[in-house]
Amino acid sequence: QVQLVESGGGLVQPGGSLRLSCAASGTIFSIYAMGWYRQAPEKQRELVASITSGRSTYYASSVKGRFTISRDNAKNTVYLQMNSLKPEDTGVYYCNRHPPAAGYWGQGTRVTVSS
Repeated sequence: QVQLVESGGGLVQPGGSLRLSCAASGTIFSIYAMGWYRQAPEKQRELVASITSGRSTYYASSVKGRFTISRDNAKNTVYLQMNSLKPEDTGVYYCNRHPPAAGYWGQGTRVTVSS
């Protein structure tokens, strides 16, 4: 059974930083491209960043230059370093394969950017 557990969210002021982690179990993590997705209030879930097994990365235009995705295959973990956070980055952040697999969604971790 695949399990993805996100952590690291919280309340941060605009301009602050957070580092999200996603620990995977029950799957051959290293062979999959992984993504971080977010769902802002009253909006659809969107892809924020992705990383292939070869560590090629993609970023949504809204986060490019501020967010960095990385992975540690030895720890079955993918990270999202978020800097220069803005109020519009507020939402619940999820990790999943990329493209996402329906049965892989976890509970997510909530990020609130507010003064």
